[in-house]
Amino acid sequence: MDTEAQHVERDRASSPSASEEISDTAGPEGRSRSAFADHVAEWLPGGRITLTVLGCLVFLLLVSRFVMQPFEIPSGSMESGLRIGDRVLVNKLAYRFGSEPQRGDVVVFDGTGYFGNADYVKRVVGVGGDHVVCCDKEGRLEVNGRSVDESTFLHRGDSPSDAPFDIVVPEGSLFLLGDHRSRSRDSRDHLGSPGGGMVPVGDVIGRADWIAWPAGHWTRLTRPDSYARVPAAGGAHG
Repeated sequence: MDTEAQHVERDRASSPSASEEISDTAGPEGRSRSAFADHVAEWLPGGRITLTVLGCLVFLLLVSRFVMQPFEIPSGSMESGLRIGDRVLVNKLAYRFGSEPQRGDVVVFDGTGYFGNADYVKRVVGVGGDHVVCCDKEGRLEVNGRSVDESTFLHRGDSPSDAPFDIVVPEGSLFLLGDHRSRSRDSRDHLGSPGGGMVPVGDVIGRADWIAWPAGHWTRLTRPDSYARVPAAGGAHG
């Protein structure tokens, strides 16, 4: 984007105000930037229009690389919340600056060496130290002794898991399941593999915050309340 600081004319016989001093100081820098942009534009087909388009593309690439990246949902493993062909916006800053994935978050992660050589989208069911069991006497998922009501996101007709499991999530790792359990290959399918089906937190690309496409399915993805009552690992059961 091209900006040029305005030069403020002033009466040389009068004392300059603070704002005029700033304007005069910024003027040459602004003219220098403008001259540089003009010089670059001369070498580009289309001139300033091409330069503006290139600037926008660079900006979008930086945003996608460091802030928010779109991903396409390739399978039905997260139905009915995320459908095949949906585009989600993944917040790549969600787990920076000391933040960690939380139970209930929908995350995109690099499955290389754990799930396969691709990026995957699943829901966080257990974090480091959690004791995750399926199923309890009522057929529900249980985390740290607390049953979790998954009815708000679990695909209709699915049970929490057809295969029983009883695991403790290692520190620094996540236990991940798809919402469409009968069609999802997730941590359950890799319990006997190296790593035990757990995914290191460091391999998480970001948190899926929005469904951006199709327009009629635009939705913000929020953490289900059902995980809020789960006690911390090692806490009191009840």
